[in-house]
Amino acid sequence: MLCYPCADTWTVTDRLSGASEHLEADATESGQGVVQRLLFVADAAVAEAGELPLAARAVIDAAAEIYVLTPTLPGRLAWLTDDVDRCRHVADERLDTVLSHMHSIGAHASGVAGRGSVLAVIADAVADFKPDHILLALRTSEHANWQEHRLAEQVNARFGLPLTTYTVGPGGHVAIA
Repeated sequence: MLCYPCADTWTVTDRLSGASEHLEADATESGQGVVQRLLFVADAAVAEAGELPLAARAVIDAAAEIYVLTPTLPGRLAWLTDDVDRCRHVADERLDTVLSHMHSIGAHASGVAGRGSVLAVIADAVADFKPDHILLALRTSEHANWQEHRLAEQVNARFGLPLTTYTVGPGGHVAIA
């Protein structure tokens, strides 16, 4: 197990599976109060809204406004050759799924499928939306692409915002260490 701080929170990550679990179950317990603006970066989507981890659900429930971002996540060759049409379609479908989950649990959310490198689209969303918390849903390490490696650490270092992460396997089930 590897533990590292993400702003005012901690994430536990299993080195072999890449599974992550946020240790703080309630965003209001950290002294942050209600999360006004939550940026939900969904590199992966759970199969059903009921599969959201408790820590993620607590942050979603605490948020006054939610903006969902689904990056395109092209592979290296597709990214270099600008052959990202299939990736855009997948990101659009993932956005529809995540927004549907948010609405099914009573959360009011809007969002966009981001076009470009993962960190660049997150930076654009942070600049435009000005969140006070980031929720990051990652694919398991064996299914992550090159842009997702160490993404939580990069997001934490670059933006310094409270960060909650969890990992989703290929079947849409949360992978817990």
